Amino acid sequence: MEKPLKYAVFGAGSWATAIVKMLCENLDNVGWYMRSVYTKEYLLHEQHNPNYLSSVEFHLEQLTLSNDINEIAAQADVLIFVIPSAFIHGELEKLTVDISNKIIVSAVKGILPESGLLVGEHFNQVFNVPFDNIAVIAGPCHAEEVALERLSYLTISCSDSKKAKAIAKNLSSAYIKTKISDDIIGVEYAVMLKNIYAIAAGIAHGLGYGDNFQSVLMSNAIREMKRFIKKTHKMKRNINNSAYLGDLLVTGYSTFSRNRLFGNMIGKGYTVKSAQMEMSMVAEGYYATKSAYLLNQKNAKKTQIPIINSVYEILYENKNPKKVFSKLTERLD
Repeated sequence: MEKPLKYAVFGAGSWATAIVKMLCENLDNVGWYMRSVYTKEYLLHEQHNPNYLSSVEFHLEQLTLSNDINEIAAQADVLIFVIPSAFIHGELEKLTVDISNKIIVSAVKGILPESGLLVGEHFNQVFNVPFDNIAVIAGPCHAEEVALERLSYLTISCSDSKKAKAIAKNLSSAYIKTKISDDIIGVEYAVMLKNIYAIAAGIAHGLGYGDNFQSVLMSNAIREMKRFIKKTHKMKRNINNSAYLGDLLVTGYSTFSRNRLFGNMIGKGYTVKSAQMEMSMVAEGYYATKSAYLLNQKNAKKTQIPIINSVYEILYENKNPKKVFSKLTERLD
């Protein structure tokens, strides 16, 4: 009989907290790395994360908490990374243990800005983790609804279907339905791109555009996503599946979406810096916008990505959102 694999989560934000909650529905023990000593000590005394999803109470006997990334990485077989893309490079530089034989799961919604690599590509190139040992978690699923135990769906993508099924099983529960996919690169790009489109939806709302325009924006966004992913990784996929279209819709429309909130503030006249200071969570789409724009610029034959280009102009070239969106409306159909 095979020994059950040990799981660990890296990160202490809302999505990391939600994933720990899902795993605790099925596992006797979950390793949990968090950088903050305060967060760890608070959890040990109060049984919940002081900063995110505070309504979720944990049974401490199910958790192995540590501020030492190597301690948690060494004792687990499946490492789930939920650290924002802007900070994960710095955290991974602390790793000294060999993780080349571990199963790596990315729940990071972005590209590493330092290298322009997807998280899975980074683990393969820097830590020598085989692609068969790399998986991605995609939605549509908001951490806040997991905390409320509202029915949610996850897609686990891995080229090794056996590993994908095992991970999916340990995340499943009465309120979490899972499915698997082999489109690991496409799903990872989709997870990144949907945050950019959510910022666009937020900017539109902040500028006063209504539901009619939002529906056209989302319709164009899924087609733009399809073009972008097809250019970077050509394989047979149904872009209307939940991991792509479903995740895009919930991120673009939900009041829980931090990227939509960030975009909404930009549309209302906030500067990028002031909007970031106002938010307690990281808007991954801000960093993803630059990464996606630069990736497309590198292509000899560029993909038509008017929505991404528009968000880039607003966030990185300080162009007037009203004027940029006025031009964008002429590009949509």
